[in-house]
Amino acid sequence: MTNRIRLIVGLGNPGREYESTRHNAGFWWVDELARAENLNFRSETKFHGQAARATLHGQEVWLLKPQTFMNLSGRAVAALAQFYKITPAEILVVHDELDLQPGIARLKLGGGHGGHNGLKDIIAQLGTKDFWRLRLGIGHPGDRAQVSNFVLNDPRREERELIDDAMNKAQLVAHLIIEGKLDAAMLKLHSA
Repeated sequence: MTNRIRLIVGLGNPGREYESTRHNAGFWWVDELARAENLNFRSETKFHGQAARATLHGQEVWLLKPQTFMNLSGRAVAALAQFYKITPAEILVVHDELDLQPGIARLKLGGGHGGHNGLKDIIAQLGTKDFWRLRLGIGHPGDRAQVSNFVLNDPRREERELIDDAMNKAQLVAHLIIEGKLDAAMLKLHSA
């Protein structure tokens, strides 16, 4: 399947108090991609977020960090996608994933929201589940009642090292993702 990615969205919460929390893994990954490509985010009020536009690997790509807080992420994604006529299949959402252990990153198209409020809102705003996701494992606290507290806290040092390792592996396939070689990216990432 060759569908080039035109919009990469990192999910997280704005504000210094959330910067290093597990829920901001999507922001971390997009920030790292921007750093690697020497891109700077600008505040874009009409897109409810911080955005950077670039030509990467011969493709025009937008990077977006919604500044709406997690459970309203879809507002930012839909605003930019509609403005630039980007289809859901051309969108990659990078987010923290409770169902994967730290150190694991997985790429997939579609699926449910798994209780993730950012994904839930994006699905509602786009009207479809059929967008790409880069899922960064953060592990699960073991009890559903503790999830909210867990994602809004910083990972332990050894967990952060594993998350960083998984993010680095995912950075190595970023060019394949952007070029639309998603099957190749999946194969490489899932066997890493």
